[in-house]
Amino acid sequence: MSVKQGPEENFDFSEVKNIKKLKIGIVTSEWNPKVTASLLEACKKTLRKYNIIDENITEKWVPGSFELPLTAQWFFEFKNVDAVVCLGCIIKGETPHFHYISEAVALKIADLSLKYNRPASFGVITAETDEHAIERAGGKKGNKGKEAAMAVLKMLKIKGDLRYKSQGSVGF
Repeated sequence: MSVKQGPEENFDFSEVKNIKKLKIGIVTSEWNPKVTASLLEACKKTLRKYNIIDENITEKWVPGSFELPLTAQWFFEFKNVDAVVCLGCIIKGETPHFHYISEAVALKIADLSLKYNRPASFGVITAETDEHAIERAGGKKGNKGKEAAMAVLKMLKIKGDLRYKSQGSVGF
């Protein structure tokens, strides 16, 4: 049986040129602040670990998870960032609101990556209960903020690898 690798297993960012020039936006939902603040701290800690300098990390708080995609779009348009990390927490309630918001946010964040050809990661916890959310924001299930930061870093590395390897080769 194979063991699932963690988010940092086999990750080497040392070959990325101009790492200190990468600009990352982080947009965080104010809703469920105990959870989202933990996501944000883990995200920033991870970015710093891989030498993204504080001056190149821009943070914005928004009212709720529904506002994450639009703010991420503004980051791409007005701050010219290389990637955006979207952090939020949507906890299921008694109405179908949870499903509408979760689906809309996930789809729109994915659309942004394609529209701008830059990574936008989905660091949004969708949980059944407050306890489940806390477990995914630094509890026994890890931290979705760290995972979302790793996702944009890995995607930037992949983009750089593909761009570098394609230079000098014959394309169609």
